[in-house]
Order: sequence, then structure tokens, then C-alpha cells
Amino acid sequence: MNLTIDIGNSRIKFAVFNNDKIVDIITKTAFSISDITNILFTYPKIKFAILSTVKNIESTIISYLKSNLSFFIYLDENSKIPIENLYQTKSTLGKDRLAAIIGANNIFPDTSVLVIDAGTAITFDFINKNKQYLGGTISPGLEMRFKALNYFTNKLPLLNKNEDFNLIAVNTVKAIISGVQNGMIFEIEGYIDNLKNKYDDLKIILTGGDAIFFDKKLKNTIFVNLNIINIGLNRILEHNKSYD
Repeated sequence: MNLTIDIGNSRIKFAVFNNDKIVDIITKTAFSISDITNILFTYPKIKFAILSTVKNIESTIISYLKSNLSFFIYLDENSKIPIENLYQTKSTLGKDRLAAIIGANNIFPDTSVLVIDAGTAITFDFINKNKQYLGGTISPGLEMRFKALNYFTNKLPLLNKNEDFNLIAVNTVKAIISGVQNGMIFEIEGYIDNLKNKYDDLKIILTGGDAIFFDKKLKNTIFVNLNIINIGLNRILEHNKSYD
């Protein structure tokens, strides 16, 4: 069995795999060696693991994983991957973005795929049907946009996402909510429409903390997969096991 660990900006997601099937998902806001110990105790057949992180992690955790598993990968720009990475600055590419695009390719092989991760930031990442990752974009996520309006102005309040919003708002609170949320919807739809003009086989996968919020608000056909990063990590792990 495999263990994948995705450390994002706001949460950590553990996924236990039996081959390519997800057996369990455990989500936390912080974790320690004891959390890993509990998972390994619950699933003693776990012998392989991979960790991806967007921030610094204690070296003791890495040492523990190396000591208690038969095979462990700390994902970085030198790790072997099953696609061609054409990103020019591989060392600065978020490992979550790379894992997500590999997960997307695993689900839709031989097809162009756009992965939209609506989290702390909203990222767009594209892989073509030839398994070539071409790159993508990064912009502020939903919560960050609300916070920016509050932080950089004197009078605008700090608000949160809301299901009740229109194209034209009749007061300031509703104007902020409508402006932020419609702005993200237009950004997503515009990006999709432009890529569809170039790639008629395009599939779109939506993931991240705000994926469910945006799912039914988009006109395009979207596949929501909240575990796409862990699926990609498992694919990378399986790929590397063949070299061991």
C-alpha cells in the first residue's frame, strides 16, 4: 500500500492507496510524527510513501518517513515523473501543481487537460495530449481577494463568499461579493474558452477548497476531483518504484 502526503498552504491531506484505489483520506490543518505513526499503525501494509509540500517541513518528519518505510520520495524538481515537464523554472514550480497535472493525465491520458485549483491562490495548469506540461498561471484565490479589498482600503469591510450574488449589486456589501465572485467566474470561463479554441479535445478538472462553490456556477462541463493532487502523487510514486 502507498501513502501520499500533500502539504498545502492551509491543510495537509493524507491519502492511503491500494495500488491506484483510494482507501482512506485524512485531512488536517497541522500534523506531527504521531499522526504518521497512527496511519502506519492503522494500515500496516503501507510500505511506500511520497510527500509534497509548498512550505518548509521539519527534517525529523522526513527522517522518520525514511526510517519507517521501504521506499520514500520527497518530491522535488529532480524526482522522476511520467510526463515531460516543459516549465522553464522547475525549481520554483509548486509541487502541488505538478502532482495535480500528473493526476489529471492519469485520469485522462492522451487528452489535453486543464486543471483549475481554486484554493488560497487559483492556479491554471495545462498538459497536452502528448503528455507535455506546458505551464499555467497563478492569481489570488477567493478569500485572498476579499482580504485584499479590506486591507488596501479604509472603508470596505472584510467579507466571505456567499451563495446570494447577482451581476449587478444594489449596495456596497453585495457589490464586493458580486465583484469578487463574478470576477473569478469570468476569469475561469475566459481561460477555458480561450483554450477550447486551441484544443478541441480539452477536459477540465476543478479542485481545491472552493471547487464545490464554483462547480455549478460555471457554464462549461467541469469534472470536480478534490483528490487530484494525491492521485498524481500516487502516480509519481508508482512510476518511481519501477526504478527502485
